[in-house]
Amino acid sequence: MKNYFRAVRISLKYRWNLVGILLTSFMVAVLWGANIGAVYPFMRVVLDGGSIQGMLLKQAEEVEGSQIVSVDSEHSWLASGGTLLAKQLRRLASVAPTKPFPSLIWVVIFLFTGTLIKCLFLAISMILVERLAQLATLDLRNQFFRHTMKMELSAFGDGRTSDLMSRFTNDISAIKDGLTVLFGKSIREPLKMTVCLMAAALISWQLLLFSLVVTPLAFLAMYVLAKSIKRANHRAMEEMAVVYSRLAESFSGIKLVKAYTMERVERSRFLKTAKELYRKSIKIAVYSSLTRSNSEIFGVSVICLALVASGWLVLSEQTMLFGIAMASQPLEIIPVMLFYGFLVGVSDPARKLTDVFNQLQRAAAASDRVYTMLDRVPSITDPKQPEKMPVGPATIEFDHVSFGYDAHKPVLHNVCLRIEAGETIALIGPNGCGKSTVASLLLRFYDPDGGAIRIGGVDLRELRRRDLRRSMGLVLQSTVLFDDTVADNIRYGTPHASDAEVVEAAKRAQAHEFIVTRLAKGYDTIVGERGDCLSGGQRQRIALARTILRNPSLMILDEATSQVDQKSEQVIHDTLREFLRDRTAVIITHRTMALEFCDRIVVMEDGHVTDVGTHKELIGRSVFYQRMVNGELRRSA
Repeated sequence: MKNYFRAVRISLKYRWNLVGILLTSFMVAVLWGANIGAVYPFMRVVLDGGSIQGMLLKQAEEVEGSQIVSVDSEHSWLASGGTLLAKQLRRLASVAPTKPFPSLIWVVIFLFTGTLIKCLFLAISMILVERLAQLATLDLRNQFFRHTMKMELSAFGDGRTSDLMSRFTNDISAIKDGLTVLFGKSIREPLKMTVCLMAAALISWQLLLFSLVVTPLAFLAMYVLAKSIKRANHRAMEEMAVVYSRLAESFSGIKLVKAYTMERVERSRFLKTAKELYRKSIKIAVYSSLTRSNSEIFGVSVICLALVASGWLVLSEQTMLFGIAMASQPLEIIPVMLFYGFLVGVSDPARKLTDVFNQLQRAAAASDRVYTMLDRVPSITDPKQPEKMPVGPATIEFDHVSFGYDAHKPVLHNVCLRIEAGETIALIGPNGCGKSTVASLLLRFYDPDGGAIRIGGVDLRELRRRDLRRSMGLVLQSTVLFDDTVADNIRYGTPHASDAEVVEAAKRAQAHEFIVTRLAKGYDTIVGERGDCLSGGQRQRIALARTILRNPSLMILDEATSQVDQKSEQVIHDTLREFLRDRTAVIITHRTMALEFCDRIVVMEDGHVTDVGTHKELIGRSVFYQRMVNGELRRSA
C-alpha cells in the first residue's frame, strides 16, 4: 500500500475539499444513527400505547434521578449538565403530542425529514469526493505524462507503448476509483458504524463487547485475502496491457490484415489474450466473493450472538451471563430491539466496506504499476552544469563510437567520422547497417556504449538536450503528423511562427500548391490521425516544411523524399541545395538523386564506415557505391 498512499498524498493538498467531505460524512453518520434511533419512540408508541410527551417526561425524571449531587468542583459540571438536559427535555415535552397516533405521526415526520436531510448531505459528500478524486487523478496523469516525456526513446519501444497506455488509462482509473472509495465510503461507513456502536454501547456496552467477540477472526481472514486480491489484480492489469498491445497491432495494421484476409487469425489471437484476461478476472471475482462472504458471516455472527445473549437475559430476567454482568438491571424488550437495530446499522456499513476493501487492493496494485514507471530514472539525462551549445553550423565528430540497442548485438563498431561545419554529407548503405542509428545518436535519443560524439568540440553528453535538439531539424521516412490542421503541423516546434512564414516554408517544400488546390480548407484542413487524410508524399512535404520553418543549424534527413514523385523530388532538392547552404546536414538515402548536392558521401556496411569520399572518388573505387548508382541496391534492399 506504500505506493497507493503516495497517490493519497496528492489528494491531501485539496484541504478544504477534504474538510467538506469530513463534515458532510459526519452529518450522514449522525442522521443514520438518528433514523435507527427513531425505532425507540415508535416501539413505545405502538407497543405501550404511550406518547412522545410521556416518554420525554420519563427521560427527564431519569436524568434528574441520576444526577451527581456533589460539592466537589471536579464533578459539579456533571450535575449542571444533567439539570440543563432535564430542562430541555421538559421544554420539548411541553410541545410534544400527548396521544399515541399524533406521536406516531411525529415519529414518521422525523424519520422522513431525517432521511431527506441525510440524502442531501450524502449527495454533497459524493460530489466533493468525486471532485477530490478527479483533481488528484488529473495531477497524477499530468505527473505521469511529464515523466514519460523525459524518458529515453527505448522506453517507448518493443511494445512498451501499449503498456504505457494501459498504465495511463486503466491503472490510473483504478487509482481514481480507489481514491473515490477511500474518501467516500472509507470515511462515511466507519463513521456510521461508530455512531451505531456508541448508541448500542449506551444500551449495554457489556452485551456489545460480547457480540463483537468474533471480530478478530474476521480481520484475520481479511488480512489473508488482501495479499491474494492485490496479486490477482496486478496480474490482471499486466494482461490488460497485453490486450492493449494486441488491439494496437490489429488496428494500426488493418490494411494488411484485410489485404491478406487475416481477420480470422487476428480474431483468434485476440480471443486467446482476452480469455487469459477473463481467467485472471474470474480469480479476482472469487477472492472478492470470499471477502463479501466473510463480511456477511461476521455480521450474522455478531447479530446471532446478540440474539442469544439478550434473548436469554430478557426471558430469564437475569443481568449476568457466564458470571459476567451484562446490565445493571434486567433488560426490557424495547431497548433490546433497539440494540438489534443498531447492530444491523453496523452490519450494513461493514458489508459496504468489503467492496471498499476489494477496490483499495485493486488501487494498490495499480499504484505499484504506475509508480514503478514514475520511479524509473531516465538513462539519458542532462548534466548538472551543461556546456553552452555552439552557435550556428558546427563541426560534428564521431570518435570511435560503438553502440547497440541490445548489449549482445552491437549496431555500430568503432565508427570514426568528422563532418565539417556547413558540410552536407550523405550516409548510404544496405538496410540495417546503422545509418538511422547515427541520426538517433546525433539527436541524443541514445548515448554511445563506447567513444564520444562531439559538436563544436563539445561532447553531446555535456550539453542540455533541449539546447541540442532546438538547433536541429529532423525529417523521417515514416512521417509523423498530428491530428491537427496543416498549418499547425507545419508550425509544430515553432509555435510563434506567423501565417506568412508557414506559407513561405510550405512553398519552399513544394507543399503550398497541393495544400491550397487539393485540400478542402487549405491550411485549416485537419490531416487526421497520423496524417491519414494525406498521401505519403504530401505528408513528407509537410514534414519538410516544418523543418524549413524551424530554420535549424543542423539538418537530419532520413529518406526525406522517398515517397515523393521524381519531378517534385528534383524541385525539392533544388530548394534543399539553397536551404542547406551554411548549414551542417546529414542525409540518409538510397536514392542517387539526393547525392547531387552532397559534399561527401559516407558508405556504411555492417556498422562500419567502409569508405568516405566524393561521388567522383567513390564511383572509381567503391563496388558498393557503383552498385547503388547502377540501381542494384534498390533490388537487394
